[in-house]
Amino acid sequence: MRGFPQVYRSIFAQPILLILLFSGQLVAAEKEDIIAIETKIADLISRMTVAEKIGQMTQVNGAEGSIPKRLNEAVKVGRIGSVLNEVHIETVNELQRIAVEESRLGIPLLIGRDVIHGFKTVLPIPLGQAASFDPELVRRGARMAAQEAASAGINWAFAPMIDVTRDPRWGRIAESLGEDSYLTGVLGAAMVEGFQGDDLALPGAIASCPKHFAGYGASESGRDYNTTNIPENELRNVYLPPFKAAIDAGAQTLMASFSDLNGVPATGNRFLMKQVLRDEWQFDGFVVSDWASIEQLSIHGFTANDRESAFAAFTAGVNMEMATSTYANHLPGFLEAGRVNVEQLDALVADILRVKIRLGLFENPYTDPGQFPPIANPGHLEIARQAALESIVLLENRNRVLPLNIKSIKSLAVIGPMADDPYEQLGTWIFDGDISLSQTPLQAMREFVGDQAEISHVRVMAHTRTRSREGFAEAVKAAGAADAVVMFLGEESILSGEAHSRADISLPGNQAELVNAMHETGKPVIVVIQAGRPLTLQNILDKVDAVLFAWHPGTMGGPAINDILFGVESPSGKLPATFPRMVGQVPIYYAHKKTGKPPTPETYVHIDDIPIRQKQLSSGFVSHHLDAGFTPQYAFGYGLSYTEFSYSDIGVSDNEIPMGESVTVSARVSNTGMVEADEVVQLYVRDLVGNVTRPVRELKGFERVRLKPGESRRISFVLGPEDLAFFGQEMKLITEPGEFHVWIGGSSEAVLRSQFTLINPEAQNKEI
Repeated sequence: MRGFPQVYRSIFAQPILLILLFSGQLVAAEKEDIIAIETKIADLISRMTVAEKIGQMTQVNGAEGSIPKRLNEAVKVGRIGSVLNEVHIETVNELQRIAVEESRLGIPLLIGRDVIHGFKTVLPIPLGQAASFDPELVRRGARMAAQEAASAGINWAFAPMIDVTRDPRWGRIAESLGEDSYLTGVLGAAMVEGFQGDDLALPGAIASCPKHFAGYGASESGRDYNTTNIPENELRNVYLPPFKAAIDAGAQTLMASFSDLNGVPATGNRFLMKQVLRDEWQFDGFVVSDWASIEQLSIHGFTANDRESAFAAFTAGVNMEMATSTYANHLPGFLEAGRVNVEQLDALVADILRVKIRLGLFENPYTDPGQFPPIANPGHLEIARQAALESIVLLENRNRVLPLNIKSIKSLAVIGPMADDPYEQLGTWIFDGDISLSQTPLQAMREFVGDQAEISHVRVMAHTRTRSREGFAEAVKAAGAADAVVMFLGEESILSGEAHSRADISLPGNQAELVNAMHETGKPVIVVIQAGRPLTLQNILDKVDAVLFAWHPGTMGGPAINDILFGVESPSGKLPATFPRMVGQVPIYYAHKKTGKPPTPETYVHIDDIPIRQKQLSSGFVSHHLDAGFTPQYAFGYGLSYTEFSYSDIGVSDNEIPMGESVTVSARVSNTGMVEADEVVQLYVRDLVGNVTRPVRELKGFERVRLKPGESRRISFVLGPEDLAFFGQEMKLITEPGEFHVWIGGSSEAVLRSQFTLINPEAQNKEI
């Protein structure tokens, strides 16, 4: 039902024209649905006052379980269209009752909430979920979160966050799905489908709100709310595709970004809101501002005051204002003065009403918690556990110290502040997370080990930022008496998320010193890191035997980590973001351009290798850092297993492919080790010559497969014309003839390569 907003804006009050326009283009049932919805919208708008229309465009913050007189009256007279951050079911139902039964037109409310990675049952942070490379599991997680949130009366989730980001300093990378546009689009679409279900009007379906439109993840220096400068070509090829994928998956709303984009704040950016979203993508849902972002247009220096901020956002096409009241205060005056017209107002209001109708709120405004599955039921906990399990990435495993053998280990020293902290493992944005549900690693380990081995736990540090060495002596004593040391380190949850950017992304506090103290005991040292972002780990890697990166794993993080430590399952997570060696490499990401002087191992010169007083032109001819090289610590898509996978026999269905047709790329994947395990098979593509320069590699497909020891399987990927298309110099989506390289492997550093040529004898390039 998407694709017709401009038509609606001009003729939504004339349903007979809709019949003529759509005849023969849609099946009868779809035509009837569209006509019924647009007829209802037209009827409502014809009866609304200007104040009631602006009311639909106004969202206010809830009062945490109460309804102040001012809010009661505003809802009753139709001055409120949405309430956010109200999760008390009795209060939500009463607000809906006032809106439906006491307001003049009976229009129900949208109840919004940041349901970012679970509700009461908390999933791994989105960046952790992205490490699973498992769209179906991500979809199931969002479905679970939607059901729990819907039982509290929520019908609108401000998620998923699909900002592509290549800067781990940015705190909100924790909420993202990583650095890759394709992975973010696939998983973001899966989240949208999970939140919204198969039918928006059914219980448990809530409207999704992909955010932040657009480019927020490119904030300068990783500082939140900061300026973003993104050339239009890069914007279209990297940052916008996930939003298009989310809309294609049925997303009903979008949230505007706080940041400015090339000098024009997103909340007042007509290029984004009109040209791209409405004209090109034909989006017929609505856009909500971020918190107070309309008011902030004047703080940016884009407008002179709140009045002009309201005008800029309104004329850009922002339908609803979150938390502030510039629309309510100034839109009536604009109408009276003729600066805007009623048709513009009606079109923006119609978008909001359309979503409310699709959600079935007019028929079912109230919530009965009894019609939903119980919170944190066994099925929900199993989804959270599986999501945590698949998100864990094995970064190092020297001398196969992992998995731990319970038959040979009689004592373990569990050291560090993150081993038994039910709050910190939940991560950022868990307003509704139930800490009492958390199962910590220490709890899980003790339950698993039982009386087979002794576990000695020393927290050492009160929190991850502790700089005191108090407790070190006790930890050293425990480690000295143990067969192995398992350290639980990382970042507290508050160190990532909104407005929590870091310039130094190494382990905070004296954690590195604690690692060194454990190393000096001579015992095997396993480090489990829980964090909201990629970290620089160079200062500890030579002192540890194994590293598991568990992100902030959520409610069931403990059992999942335990399963990996003791080999109940093999680790299968893959990095959704590159880990730099040092922060000075940022931004560093796999899908970079080649440049005219690309580095190679042969041309790389380290700072220590440069002779004193060497002539300036005798070194430095390639693109790299003298002190960090040109490779990351860990590449995108990287992750070890307890078995070994080999790749062989890569091939393409044809060496020459006519434009407009598809090519199949396949390779054989074999488990050559001794453990049954999952592998994430990844397909990368490079267009060697383009109208604009293309990345050295781009992820274009992935598949999670489970193989028994000795088992082989041929994995195939189909590349269609859309997979080879890109926006060229004219900002048109094009495919071009030429040579393409393809790789299949276990990371973005895959070496198994083939190639094919796209041919078009009739034209140099073809717009699609």
